[in-house]
Amino acid sequence: MLICKNFFQPKTFNSLDYKQIIMKKPSTTRRSFLKASLAAGTAAVISGTKGRAKIIGANDRVRIAIAGLNGRGGSHIGGFMGQKNVEIAYLVDPDSKAVSRRVDEVKRKGNYSPKGAADIRQALADKSVDAISTAAPNHWHALMTIWGAQAGKHVYVEKPMSHDVREGRIAVAAQRKYGVVIQHGTQNRSNAKIAGLHEMINAGKFGKLKISYGYCCKPRGGIGFKSPSVSPANLDWNLWRGPAVIDTFHQNYVHYNWHWFWETGNGDLNNQGTHQLDVARWAMDPKLTNPTRVMAIGGRFQWDDQGETPNSMFGIAEYPNGQQLFFNVRNVNYKGYQRQVENEYYFEDGGKIIRNEYFAKGSKTGEKLNIPDGKITPGGNWGSFINAIRANDPLMANGNVHDAHYGCVVGHLINNSYRLGKNVPFNKKAGQFGDNKDAFEHFGRLHDVMNNGVKVKDGSNYTVGPWLTFDPENEIHTGDHADAANALLKDFNRPGFEVPTIDKV
Repeated sequence: MLICKNFFQPKTFNSLDYKQIIMKKPSTTRRSFLKASLAAGTAAVISGTKGRAKIIGANDRVRIAIAGLNGRGGSHIGGFMGQKNVEIAYLVDPDSKAVSRRVDEVKRKGNYSPKGAADIRQALADKSVDAISTAAPNHWHALMTIWGAQAGKHVYVEKPMSHDVREGRIAVAAQRKYGVVIQHGTQNRSNAKIAGLHEMINAGKFGKLKISYGYCCKPRGGIGFKSPSVSPANLDWNLWRGPAVIDTFHQNYVHYNWHWFWETGNGDLNNQGTHQLDVARWAMDPKLTNPTRVMAIGGRFQWDDQGETPNSMFGIAEYPNGQQLFFNVRNVNYKGYQRQVENEYYFEDGGKIIRNEYFAKGSKTGEKLNIPDGKITPGGNWGSFINAIRANDPLMANGNVHDAHYGCVVGHLINNSYRLGKNVPFNKKAGQFGDNKDAFEHFGRLHDVMNNGVKVKDGSNYTVGPWLTFDPENEIHTGDHADAANALLKDFNRPGFEVPTIDKV
């Protein structure tokens, strides 16, 4: 059992470190490894041995509870119903109508009869349940993951795994302590071609990667205003809000617009954008964990509504080796809008990869890449999770707990820069990026698109976030704005739904 007493004094290992450690035989025993890890603080190794989860044989039925039945929950139901010898044992949601509807759906389409429940803890207390899958709102993701690990259940958690930086770190500690499989709902991790492309990039086939760029540009509309009201009779409001410090119900929370409020969601950067953030970080040096500096600029344009999160944003994350991650959110809507949900890669010699075509420096003609399949666990995102469970091997998860944490952290940090920003007139010529010419160029492109689409002109007010310095190992802010930024690393939780401290996992 490995317990750390101080969250802010860890040394961070990545999955490669762990693989190297466990492959050293016979000199490195489990006991010596644990002793070394304990000396290193909250060493973020992935545990795959002697956890609370029971061993499941190849012919044993995997019984799973699915929590969060509106929206994305339907995909979880369909995905696991399509797996051989997997039973949906529980369907869980504080919305009783959703529970009733989904139970009927599974009975109709499957050959088993799941139990309906409002509270995930009912399923966690059932020793016959092997795993949980959560598609609940973001503010529930980490707590359900931690509770699941503590109960010895494997966990498939929808993106983002965490609602803030620190609870993600605690989820990592929970996996380490209990040894369960945790897989993140980033389906691209199950894409062999993306894995293959990143293997080519990491092998240096195109030179050194300079910028890994993600886009989450899909049209959305405003959400208007909803007045405070009594929650509907079919909704257990206390359970729905769970850890989130919210006093008053309004209809914009259910069942999707909660994404656009800070207490419950993370904006599109860590909603849809989590997929492209994860891909962007995946392409970078695999030894990297967290960035050292982040900054964001954006706003909520076009709509005068109740939402809090930006619908347009340009974010930058700089890493210790000089590599950069850029991110572009553009969720306005207008005639001629061009959807862009993808990733691009820019190299130090001026080459770039766009839509699987390589463009040499200065060339306007791309070369279609022949990308071999990379190393992933087969079965797609649902099947790979089941395969990892049967193998009792957390490292087999396509998007393991480390991938989940580090991918989410960069989004949280960019969001936090935005949340600490000031509303100021932006002048494209003046820029806000110091000597970062690449950032100036790429934000300029976003600004031009916004100018043409929704008339965001030079001099329009943007929320300009400060540069935040971050210690990638200890996961704490330093330097200017550190106090304000560190206060955003962990949300307050409502009594009865507290994410445990790392020493209480």
